[in-house]
Amino acid sequence: MLGALLRLLSACGGVWPTSPAPPARSSSSSSAAAAADQAAAEGRDGLLWWRDLALCHAGELSVAVVQGNHVLEDQCRVESGPPPLAATCIGVFDGHAGPDAARFACDHLLPNLRGEHRPPSPFLPAAAPPETRDLGLIRAEAASGPEGVTADAIRDAFLATEEGFLAVVSRMWEAQPDMATVGTCCLVGVVHQRTLFVANLGDSRAVLGKKVGRAGQITAEQLSSEHNANEEDVRQELMAQHPDDPQIVALKHGVWRVKGIIQVSRSLGDAYLKHSQYNTEQIKPKFRLPEPFSRPILSANPSIIARCLQPSDCFIIFASDGLWEHLGNQQAVEIVHNHQRAGSARRLIKAALHEAARKREMRYSDLMKIDKKVRRHFHDDITVIVLFINYDQLAKGHSQGQSLSIRCALDH
Repeated sequence: MLGALLRLLSACGGVWPTSPAPPARSSSSSSAAAAADQAAAEGRDGLLWWRDLALCHAGELSVAVVQGNHVLEDQCRVESGPPPLAATCIGVFDGHAGPDAARFACDHLLPNLRGEHRPPSPFLPAAAPPETRDLGLIRAEAASGPEGVTADAIRDAFLATEEGFLAVVSRMWEAQPDMATVGTCCLVGVVHQRTLFVANLGDSRAVLGKKVGRAGQITAEQLSSEHNANEEDVRQELMAQHPDDPQIVALKHGVWRVKGIIQVSRSLGDAYLKHSQYNTEQIKPKFRLPEPFSRPILSANPSIIARCLQPSDCFIIFASDGLWEHLGNQQAVEIVHNHQRAGSARRLIKAALHEAARKREMRYSDLMKIDKKVRRHFHDDITVIVLFINYDQLAKGHSQGQSLSIRCALDH
């Protein structure tokens, strides 16, 4: 079912509009009004782009991106369709050392969820653990029927995307060896029927806003695991996987890093830390390891959870780590809850930028005037997608809106 959805949505040959066609109306005037509403919902102000609100199979969503790097390294994508396809897929891709891996993941990861049989990945051990958490909810593999979405299908899509990008690295090795040092974090959410899947590589984050208690107070629940060496459990995992390497993690300038180089322990790309043939003098000195290695240091095997959505589950915030550097989970959830839905993603980004400006003892308006050549000194690229769950709609098997396809319209 999901495969049919993504095949349908990708039938345009790689052209992905940032907004769906307006629905058919009974009069030309109402069609013009609908088109105007669509245009008003999408906008750009310098390095900030947004789509304030759009209907999707699972409910409604809000998207926004602000550029901090000289070249935008964040990418995002939304694909959604009504029954009988009935799925909403969200991807947030936070690149590092360049934009190429994030762009590749944005182009290929969701289409790779088509579900065709794929051979085991040659880049991961055949006996790699499934790394599926159930959070006391349900086992991910049994979350949907045989024609639905499963954790295995999502994992296969991640590994197929990894294989595809490493093939690009291999093909371009002689001409562009720096491609071996490019990587990306990947955060994917899929709502199929009443099941939410969240899969993650790296330190982007998905946070649920849900109502608790008789008063319906909103509270935050983090859904994703973060693969960042600053987390004690991640350091312990790395040391257990590499017992013969006392320098597998190193504290540099107050920050824990894998091999003293990179903070994330799982990613797509970063071939130089997965295959020793790319750890040579052809890459920049800051990425080179002093000694060869016989087993991959980083992993592309995602953490995956599945959750049966409940009537108390209100919305999910999917965001790159640029947001979470400045806002806590509960703070972000309350910002969304205490305002209208339209513009929620943009509002979260502005709250983060206000905090970034405060930390530097400057005004928000002055921060927004800073050119992208130096903006990274103040904040990272930030991508936010807020998905508002319409539980009644999902429970009844109904859907609203036409097929939806969104990608950030910021220039690279």
